Amino acid sequence: MAVEEEGLRVFQSVKIKIGEAKNIPPYPGPNKMRDCYCTVNLDQEEVFRTKTIEKSLCPFYGEDFYCEIPRSFRHLSFYIFDRDVFRRDSSIGKVAVKKEDLQKYHGKDHWFPLQPVCADSEVQGKVHLELRLSEVITDSGVICHKLATRVLECQDLPIVNGQCDPYAAVSLLGPSRSEAKKTKVKRKTNNPQFDEVFFFEVTKPLSYTKRQFDVEEDDVDKLALKVDLWTASNLKFGDEFLGEVRVPLKVLGQSGVHDAWYFLQPRDNEHYNPLRDLLLLQSAHVEPVSASAAHILGEVCREKQEAAVPLVRLFLHYGKIVPFLSAIAHAEINRTQDPNTIFRGNSLTSKCIDETMKLAGMHYLRVTLKPIIDEICTDHKPCEIDPVKLKESENLDTNRENLRQYVDRIFNVITSSGVSCPTVMCDIFFSLRESAASRFQVDPDVRYTAVSSFIFLRFFAPAILSPNLFHLRPHHPDPCTSRTLTLISKTIQTLGSLAKSKSANFKESYMAAFYDYFNEQKYADAVKNFLDLISSSARWDQKSIETPIMLKEGFMIKRAQGRNRFGLKNFKKRWFRLTNHKFTYHKTKGEGALCSIPIENILAVERLEEESFKMKNMFQVIQPERVLYIQANNCVEARDWIDILTKVSQCNRKRLSTYHPSAYLNGHWLCCKLSADTAPGCTPCTGGLPANIQLDVDGDRETERIYSLYSTYMSKLVKMQEACGSKSVYDGPEQEEYSTFVIDDPQETYKTLRLVISAVQTLEQQHMQYKRDKFRKTKYGSQEHPIGDQSFQCYIRQQSESSTYSI
Repeated sequence: MAVEEEGLRVFQSVKIKIGEAKNIPPYPGPNKMRDCYCTVNLDQEEVFRTKTIEKSLCPFYGEDFYCEIPRSFRHLSFYIFDRDVFRRDSSIGKVAVKKEDLQKYHGKDHWFPLQPVCADSEVQGKVHLELRLSEVITDSGVICHKLATRVLECQDLPIVNGQCDPYAAVSLLGPSRSEAKKTKVKRKTNNPQFDEVFFFEVTKPLSYTKRQFDVEEDDVDKLALKVDLWTASNLKFGDEFLGEVRVPLKVLGQSGVHDAWYFLQPRDNEHYNPLRDLLLLQSAHVEPVSASAAHILGEVCREKQEAAVPLVRLFLHYGKIVPFLSAIAHAEINRTQDPNTIFRGNSLTSKCIDETMKLAGMHYLRVTLKPIIDEICTDHKPCEIDPVKLKESENLDTNRENLRQYVDRIFNVITSSGVSCPTVMCDIFFSLRESAASRFQVDPDVRYTAVSSFIFLRFFAPAILSPNLFHLRPHHPDPCTSRTLTLISKTIQTLGSLAKSKSANFKESYMAAFYDYFNEQKYADAVKNFLDLISSSARWDQKSIETPIMLKEGFMIKRAQGRNRFGLKNFKKRWFRLTNHKFTYHKTKGEGALCSIPIENILAVERLEEESFKMKNMFQVIQPERVLYIQANNCVEARDWIDILTKVSQCNRKRLSTYHPSAYLNGHWLCCKLSADTAPGCTPCTGGLPANIQLDVDGDRETERIYSLYSTYMSKLVKMQEACGSKSVYDGPEQEEYSTFVIDDPQETYKTLRLVISAVQTLEQQHMQYKRDKFRKTKYGSQEHPIGDQSFQCYIRQQSESSTYSI
């Protein structure tokens, strides 16, 4: 960033590399191909355009763009356009990144899904509002409250189709409220000055005994002011939406006055709320879980994967994935009779957990496997151990040794990576472990196999086998490397399975002979320790785990914690030990603990600024009553300790959101100078590890996909309703056509089905109404849809047929 002194004009610089686009929808004609270019926009102002790539649905651009940004903006946007020599170029889709999110992608390659370009996606600008609540004496001599809303001005409104003639529509939202008032239209400006005032009655007349502005809280909470911005259109298509603002009246407070600027927002899409609430609020808590809306979706879909993908993305986005997966996994385990067949089928539980690991564990895979996978793909060491496939120039013993070294290294990398496993995966594995151990109490290994069947069989082994499918490699490996990865994947999968007779797992004698290298107890112990670590969770009761897992230990220097009010707080070398239960330090290794800190008492783990004690590599373990200051031997060790302590404590309910980066010395905090030793922190905590990523998911889009599935399989939903009725009234053998459904409680399942079908039918009516409105407003032969537009002719035909059919 550069600053010019005169006038203090601030310039921001940005460098962008535009790589490629994939799977662009084909042109609706015989040719199918498109001529595409990409633009870079600050909000809606185009600042760069790539070259046009002709006749391609996967255009590669490979262009760099660098510029200084001389003004403020909200979104950096990228549009893909299809060039047309006869009419206006059509937009295929866009990607919009918020200004505050740009830092996330700094220095990284990243794929973004294209989003449709619509009025809601093009919202920009801001509006200046002033709200004033006043007392008015009516003719009958009693007091009521009226809201004066002043719309002063707007700035940076979008220009739609080359024009902007804005006006504002103001309304009061709440029970029995329908008032709507409009400003005058301001022509040919995207910075309109309105300065118009509108009055709304807020409360019923009150007596003089009411204190000024003492509006009943219930009434205020139910009321909100809504301001919509539109641009007037002379065409028959109707006015174009520019953005909206909703202001709850509780912002008025006791003063009764509120003056503020608001960024305009897209329309609040409430159509999908009932279906989304039914999925999110009911699915993890309804008894039995087979009667939930989410489980029912898995029952009616032809493939479980169809249901799993949008369900997982929706539940992950709203932080509900763990209780949902725990519930359906617990139900499946209870239906399983043999512990050896646990999670063997392609059930909804298996598919959902697979999808969750793919999404939440992608970064985990990259930091764990990618370096060694890259090395294997680059070095091309011979690893064939099948004597029949051995080349003349290769030596069997050398190949075995090459393969053994690769397996050993990958095995060690995996089993030492537990601290990096994303928290959401650990919580799911904990639930699997507890449910399996409770169901099959006579099998001591089931708590391990329930977890290993996912983390080894469905996560690490497939990623090693096909690294390109998990974004670890750009392309499918060559045949020789692919064979090496297949042999490694088989061995790792068997090592993780903890089967009683592992050599018997291999059909090939050469694999059984090779596996003899790994028939040592240390491998089984390493797998169990790894599974113990990733299936322990600070969200749950740690006492359910029989033996504490040792995570890290070593000498460090600690400062006295100040448990005694008087006395010298000096630094001493101590032996530190961390398990998944507690953090302790000892005078020397093997002696009793001088201090023990339960994991649930660790509120934050953060670096300590060097100025505090003039010492490097220091960090702090913050507890409810005191802080433990520790100096590690070097910066790498300090980072390792901070990472693992953060990992085991980051789910604590009382975790802090702020902390003091410097120590409390001489009666005040060195960072913020506050004198109270209990003063809240002055700096936001750094949070979890990089592996705990946040997903960029559109909740409405995923709910819409789920609605589409319900709509597609509506006949099965109806049949499932019939099955519930049949089970309720008929206690004999189950009819064959109903036997495919899992219905544990017919009455509860029927209730949910009725809610689902009602929500889907309501959405179908709203979709049809939207299409009818669009059809009425669309003019064939207009600039947007010239005569000869084949795709639009097809659309007209469909709408005419549906209209005729509905009549």
